[in-house]
Amino acid sequence: EVQLVESGGGLVQAGGSLRLSCAAAGFTFDDYAIGWFRQAPGKEREGVSCLNSDGSTSYADSVKGRFTISIGVARNTMYLQMNSLKSEDTAVYYCALGLDCKYGMDYWGKGTLVTVSS
Repeated sequence: EVQLVESGGGLVQAGGSLRLSCAAAGFTFDDYAIGWFRQAPGKEREGVSCLNSDGSTSYADSVKGRFTISIGVARNTMYLQMNSLKSEDTAVYYCALGLDCKYGMDYWGKGTLVTVSS
């Protein structure tokens, strides 16, 4: 069973930083696409960033230059470094796993809440 567990969410002031983590249970991310998504109150879920197995990355325009997706050395933890946070970044953040960023994700974590106060 694929399990993804997010952590690192919390309350931060605008302009601050947070790093989200997503741990995989029993496997590594080597052959998969990994992504971060978010859902703000009253809004639909949106893609934040995606990292394919070939190393190519993509970011939503709203986070380009502020957020960075990465995989840890042990290859079983992924991260989302979030800098210069804005109130509009407030959302539940989900990590996800699939075969390719273009085709959508197959497995999802339960999410971690990020609240940015202005």
